[in-house]
Amino acid sequence: MTTRSTLHIGPEIQLAIDEAGESGRPVLVLHGGGGPATVAPIVEHFAPRHRVLAPVHPGWEDTTRPERLGSVADLAQTYLDLLDARGLRDVLVLGSSFGGWVAAEMAVRDRDGVLGDGVLGDLVLLDAIGAEIPGHEISLPTPAPGRPGPPSAAIEAIRTYGGAAMADPGLLQRLAQVRTRALVVWGEDDQVISAGYGREYAAAFPDARFETIPGAGHLPQVQAPAATFTVIDEFLSARS
Repeated sequence: MTTRSTLHIGPEIQLAIDEAGESGRPVLVLHGGGGPATVAPIVEHFAPRHRVLAPVHPGWEDTTRPERLGSVADLAQTYLDLLDARGLRDVLVLGSSFGGWVAAEMAVRDRDGVLGDGVLGDLVLLDAIGAEIPGHEISLPTPAPGRPGPPSAAIEAIRTYGGAAMADPGLLQRLAQVRTRALVVWGEDDQVISAGYGREYAAAFPDARFETIPGAGHLPQVQAPAATFTVIDEFLSARS
């Protein structure tokens, strides 16, 4: 069962957080433009054996985005502060699409990583956006009646956090500093950003594995959950 609560991070930020599970390794799940529903299969998969936290990014689902949250870096730091406030360490962080961008920035900022007193233990990115890679452009879906896609408020929030370019030109270079091992998963038929982009994203990490999911698009955890979770579980079981 998933419960939603509100947590205050400092004087200005209120986070709506869906939580599931009570024990086991902590897992932080970060949704993309489509909102929490797009990562519900991830929460459901990990809840029986883990303590799962799935925050709603401020600006989604009628939540308020305070002025101080104006970038992906701000959001990443907020989630690191959340984990620190809960006293959590060795956290598995999974981010989908825009949430993957936030997760990658968290890994950059968690400088001690698994070799020191860092917060993150493992990183899983599912069709993550955020890196500026020549020859690859992000095509955000335009919502239309009867057609699934992020609501207009979500698109506006993504553009506020991500800027006009919807990409960080320095992200790939900063990923070289990350000590956390990473798994980058990509839907083979992603129409938002190609698997070639994902392969270059993965190559920027010192320790990363790249996997494609046949028959899946931008949301492999929704479109091909069995294959996606097989890949993720194998990655986690190989942990040294």
